[in-house]
Amino acid sequence: MAGPRKACPVVVRRIAGELEILAFRHPLAGCQLVKGTMEVGETVERSAERELLEESGVVGAAGNYLGTVQMSEPEQEWHFVVCDVGKLPETWTHRTSDGGGLDFEFFWYPLGQKPNDSWHPIFGRALAFINQRTTR
Repeated sequence: MAGPRKACPVVVRRIAGELEILAFRHPLAGCQLVKGTMEVGETVERSAERELLEESGVVGAAGNYLGTVQMSEPEQEWHFVVCDVGKLPETWTHRTSDGGGLDFEFFWYPLGQKPNDSWHPIFGRALAFINQRTTR
């Protein structure tokens, strides 16, 4: 069983030769990447664009599909899609409309850097997968 399907929009930038990925601090659950449940009948690309807008306020256009990772605990199928966006600030806060309205604090994270304890372990696997797929 693959579990729920999640779309993960991947937004990266290159600064001084290093790739950085868009990440955020969840007020209750630490550092994370944008991801969300795919809706019935929704394509991976459309879901990635929708989740990026809902969680960050950023409009993006789905581009390269990086692949799928089977996650466990909880059992889920994560689909990674590079999203092209315009120039974004160094940091910003976006209030989500779901979950009672939470403030997500966005920042850029060095893609090759191992996540520290402020990240849920599942995101370490996601970051390693994205790093491997975007730097080859």
